[in-house]
Amino acid sequence: MIKPHGAETLNPLLITSTDELSAAQHEAETLPSLLLNSAAAANVVMLGGGYFTPLTGFMNLTDALSVAEKMHTVDGLFWPVPILNMTDDVSEIEGAARIALRDPNVEGHPVIAIMQVEHIETATSEELDTITQQVFGTKDTAHPGVAVFANLGNKIVSGPIQVLNLSYFEHDFDGTFKTAVEIREEIAAIGWEKVVAFQTRNPMHLAHEELCRMAMERLDADGCVIHMLLGKLKAGDIPASVRDACIRKMVDVYFPQNSVMVNGYGFDMLYAGPREAVLHAIFRQNMGATHLIVGRDHAGVGDYYGPFDAQAIFENEVPDGALEIEIFAADHTAWSKKLNKVVMMREAPDHSPDDYVFLSGTKVRELLSEGIAPPAEFSRPEVAHILMEHYRANP
Repeated sequence: MIKPHGAETLNPLLITSTDELSAAQHEAETLPSLLLNSAAAANVVMLGGGYFTPLTGFMNLTDALSVAEKMHTVDGLFWPVPILNMTDDVSEIEGAARIALRDPNVEGHPVIAIMQVEHIETATSEELDTITQQVFGTKDTAHPGVAVFANLGNKIVSGPIQVLNLSYFEHDFDGTFKTAVEIREEIAAIGWEKVVAFQTRNPMHLAHEELCRMAMERLDADGCVIHMLLGKLKAGDIPASVRDACIRKMVDVYFPQNSVMVNGYGFDMLYAGPREAVLHAIFRQNMGATHLIVGRDHAGVGDYYGPFDAQAIFENEVPDGALEIEIFAADHTAWSKKLNKVVMMREAPDHSPDDYVFLSGTKVRELLSEGIAPPAEFSRPEVAHILMEHYRANP
């Protein structure tokens, strides 16, 4: 099986021993505490589940700047996005060697982790601008990821952590949320060797389904993991529970049994385009995938990135040997009226735009809101039914 990133074995930071967890919970109640923001809490969950192997906790300012500018830590670990715990108020934890990190997304703000504090640093506006520009490619606060980052604060609290729980994901998405450890174990148990991962934050329409099928066939893969984001999205995106239902229905009806796993991970979407695509590759390698589908505008938003920037970064900026996972570079897929099937557009040079079935996201939402299923060339009827029920209940 493919090795984890930068390590021989996974490094999940979640405490699994009952005795150790009990001791940590008792200690946490004696410690000064910091209420995390949602972005930092999501980082805790990813660290806890082994997705961010080989990291042991939150980066300091020096590493964050190095990662932003050079895509590696000071010690040379290849990494595309700073993993930070940022806040605007450290008055409750100043001088503390160990602190309890509290979960902002669960009622009562229970302790989610304990941190060994190595540094509490203040980032200058210039340093924050550097991180923003390098990671997101823009400082425009109309960009949803930039808007979130700009409001996290300028204090950076760094150090290794021990994770006590995986927030609301374990309970709200029971059966779908899986750690990298669990997915890797499941892949090993099934005996898959060549594994394709498909990233999604949306329900999957017919073109997405066919893209997974194309990748599996062309790579001669043993299986595919459809790996959906379960954390915070931007306003207007489809809730995770609805996406989950849509994807499971599609897999149950249209894929051979035991050829596709449907799982999810607990992270807040960054919308960071190319840099986030590389991060996606790292944690898919950690969960055991050998290939990641990177399509048009992967992890992008609006017009901030070119349609294939997320593929180009792997060719032009990721050093040789930095990753073991490989990329399946995909073009935009759509239904061809000429060929009566879904095709990658670059593979149909004789087609004009009129030869495809295209529907904008706005048009699809209008149809679904009116109780009208999109055409079968765009969406499976079973998936459309679930989405229509969602829009009917949430006009």
